[in-house]
Amino acid sequence: MSEKSLTSLSLDLDNKWSYMKTHGDAGWESYPSYFDLVVPRILEFLDRRNFKISFFVVGRDAALESNQGPLKDIANAGHEIGNHSFNHEPWLHLYDKQKLHEELEQAEQAIKLATGQQTTGFRGPGFSLSKSTLEVLVERGYSYDATVFPNLLNPLARAYFFATSNLTAEEKEQRKALFGTWKDALRSVKPFRWETPGRQLLEIPVTTMPLFKTPVHLSYVLYLSKYSRSLALLYFHTAVAMCRLTGTEPSVLLHPLDFLGRGDAEELKFFPAMDIAAKRKIDVVDSCLKVLAKHFDVVTMREHASNIDARDRTPVVEPRFSV
Repeated sequence: MSEKSLTSLSLDLDNKWSYMKTHGDAGWESYPSYFDLVVPRILEFLDRRNFKISFFVVGRDAALESNQGPLKDIANAGHEIGNHSFNHEPWLHLYDKQKLHEELEQAEQAIKLATGQQTTGFRGPGFSLSKSTLEVLVERGYSYDATVFPNLLNPLARAYFFATSNLTAEEKEQRKALFGTWKDALRSVKPFRWETPGRQLLEIPVTTMPLFKTPVHLSYVLYLSKYSRSLALLYFHTAVAMCRLTGTEPSVLLHPLDFLGRGDAEELKFFPAMDIAAKRKIDVVDSCLKVLAKHFDVVTMREHASNIDARDRTPVVEPRFSV
């Protein structure tokens, strides 16, 4: 390991069906998958750059035999496997503690059976988080949570998603915290610890632009690249510079759609940047991660969490939520 600061890189392995389910689209119940297409593409990309990252896996996918081959390939390549819930419902924060325990346990068992890994990190679907979720994570022995997304553009992203959806008014109410709330947007960009019964729980937020709180995950950068590749890369360069200036070790988020493009998943064409060719998208992702790796050592979230634990004091925060 060099003397550079760390950056953790993670990918929420949301499958085609989970996007369709959240969007209110018919046909998700048959659990359509693009893993056979996208997982080899992602693994080849990471292998060429010698990156080891964290994949947050949905338990339902791990339970389906048709997906277990690609998931085993991820684990065999040396990547960390995290828990992304079993049913991928962005209203997870509405669950009571018993249901949360059942949800996480079901996912843990399916993921371990498929990959051989016991999950120690969690990210809520749609950035869904609650005090009860944090308490259950502590009770189940998790090392860290990675759900907080301090993004001031959350309401705009949610409004766009709703406008393109087939959701009923009741379903929109159920999903009203999708992508995070205003309270989430105001949380720290840097890691902190939740004050929870038993012990404190480390939170590693999905990094947004320090001070400005705008998203820097690659899906957003790819959306900007539709209009100007140069502008998109300048934006990411600026985000990295702001992280260095403020002493923020970034935790950068990827999604499968960052590696899929026009014609790869017609059911998901409502997503921004899905009209761009996959090769062009992957080229932008590559350019961004080269900038990141120039200034930081790229590690898994588990390694990032372990490194933070070994340091001195991290701020402690009371778990207060608006929903």
